[in-house]
Amino acid sequence: MAALQDSSRDSGTAEPLRVSRDGDAWVLSIVGALDVSTIGRLDGRIRRLDPGEARAVRIDLSQVDSLDTAGAWVVQRLTHRLESGGRAVSIVGAKPTQAALIERVGRTEDRETVIAPKSHPLLAVVQQTGEQTFARISDAKKITAFFGLVAITLVRSLAMPWRIRYVSLVHHMQQAGLNAIPITTLLSVLIGVVLAYQGAFQLQRFGAEIFTVNLIGISVLREIGVLMTSIVIAGRSGSAFTAQIGTMKVNQEVDAMITIGLDPAEVLVLPRVLAMMFTLPMLVFLADIMGLFGGGVMCLLVLDITPTQYLNQLHGAIGPWTFWVGIIKAPVFAFVIAMVGCYEGMQVSGSAESVGKLTTKSVVESIFLVILLDAMFSVLFANLGI
Repeated sequence: MAALQDSSRDSGTAEPLRVSRDGDAWVLSIVGALDVSTIGRLDGRIRRLDPGEARAVRIDLSQVDSLDTAGAWVVQRLTHRLESGGRAVSIVGAKPTQAALIERVGRTEDRETVIAPKSHPLLAVVQQTGEQTFARISDAKKITAFFGLVAITLVRSLAMPWRIRYVSLVHHMQQAGLNAIPITTLLSVLIGVVLAYQGAFQLQRFGAEIFTVNLIGISVLREIGVLMTSIVIAGRSGSAFTAQIGTMKVNQEVDAMITIGLDPAEVLVLPRVLAMMFTLPMLVFLADIMGLFGGGVMCLLVLDITPTQYLNQLHGAIGPWTFWVGIIKAPVFAFVIAMVGCYEGMQVSGSAESVGKLTTKSVVESIFLVILLDAMFSVLFANLGI
């Protein structure tokens, strides 16, 4: 330590660390600033300090000009190191504000780090499964409550149609319906092509190529058209509803709306729900027509089935309910997609990260509920003989 001090004197600089003896006590005096600007230079020297056989240590801060959190933390770390060696350590000469800062840092340092016990991987899986199950049950309760709110708002608005915001309704019909026509048309044609090609490939082995038309007609009109369109709209428009309302939540626009007496369910949710319910059946109709068209083109190219033969076989394969089954499902799916998108948007809280997370969640939930409802409709129509 003496050598360390001598080198500082030789260099002509003031010694920031001074070590002395006061009877049996070892005294460390710190001079000048002990803050983030000097801690890099002093930290290594403080770490190397050794009081030897002294059983009592005093840290004298009476000549410290400035002390910040970094300096207080270094003092506390030195105190703990010396105390762990069985020495009695006292801090003297600190100004009241400095003493308060050191004490506060010391309380933070004294907090025990709680390390979670390691659990068996199988138990961890069971625990996570249980937690996710209860979380999904809670989400189901909240979505059901939101469904009730939207249903009440819808009935009230239908009873008082002048309360419906028609400008917003037309805007969302354009965004969710008209702007979705290109992607819906393209996918429907491709789905028809795939069904025709795969059906023809399988039925050729039985000499029943003509029934490829039946497969296309029934599959597209009853299931594929409405299901694929709903999934596309859930990923395209449902996620947009969540992102739009979620961004408004982050910017506190929804809170401002409530403050001035507007109902978010009536202003934000209802126009989007009605727009989706109006436009999805029309998109499903378009998807049905384009799916049949794609299948007809493929039948002509692969099976040499002329358009006249295709239409005659299609007329005999399908009935009125074959078409209406898909159309009946459309507004129900639309209501669910729009409701889930708006609900997740309302759950956004405080950050852009929350917007992205809940947008993804809304798409997954919408697709899951659409497929679940489609299965329920299939069972219902089968029992009704439709």
